[in-house]
Amino acid sequence: MMARTQITLTPEDHRRSRERASQLGISLAEYIRRLVKRDLEGRSTRGDISLIFGRGNSGSSDVASAKDEYVDAVLAAQHDRETRSSG
Repeated sequence: MMARTQITLTPEDHRRSRERASQLGISLAEYIRRLVKRDLEGRSTRGDISLIFGRGNSGSSDVASAKDEYVDAVLAAQHDRETRSSG
């Protein structure tokens, strides 16, 4: 049995949540249930980027030796984008 609850969202969060739910083909309520469940289960919405390294052997790439620098650069750029969009 489900427990009924009520939440308050900013107009922007409400609009964006409804859009995302629509993109996924689910209701807003189902979208929020999934987010709550994922958070409570401790699952990250993003995977471990380091898992992509070491999958191939081209012999001519410096990815293996420079992967930490590449990951740092990507994460810094992502952080900058998120900071600009939220502020």
